[in-house]
Amino acid sequence: MTRPAWKAALCMAGLMHGASWAQPAAPASAPSTPALYDEALARSVGANENGMRRYVLVVLKTGPNKVPAGPERDEMFRGHFANIKRLAAEGKLALAGPFDGVEGWQGLFVFAVASIDEAKQLTATDPVIIKGEMVAEYHLYFATAALMLVNELHAKVAKKPF
Repeated sequence: MTRPAWKAALCMAGLMHGASWAQPAAPASAPSTPALYDEALARSVGANENGMRRYVLVVLKTGPNKVPAGPERDEMFRGHFANIKRLAAEGKLALAGPFDGVEGWQGLFVFAVASIDEAKQLTATDPVIIKGEMVAEYHLYFATAALMLVNELHAKVAKKPF
């Protein structure tokens, strides 16, 4: 089919709506706001228009000073868990948890803070870091702002809290 034949076929199909062959198609209208969108919730968790936000991911790795089993180690880990709970309650810690220890990877923190420097200050309050049981590696991380809801939801699914 020649170019004029294509144009005629498009017009007959109602696809051209009188537009000239050389003109680009009109831009599509902006997508509407999804029905589930909750502006107040999005604002409360620091979401951008795509529901994302910045975090600092902290990988906790095996440190130079393994604290031997016993009361000192038990106290260190009680302090570690108390620190996690405190930071979560303050809205600074979105997520935390252990790894399997492979290649020295012990655990992670996902901090809802603006900078690595702020994450370093928060990490420095943890007994496992203070004692040298673990060392921290820091990375900027961009993910769903819904991570900020994890701590609230965890309380609803934990039959036996830490």
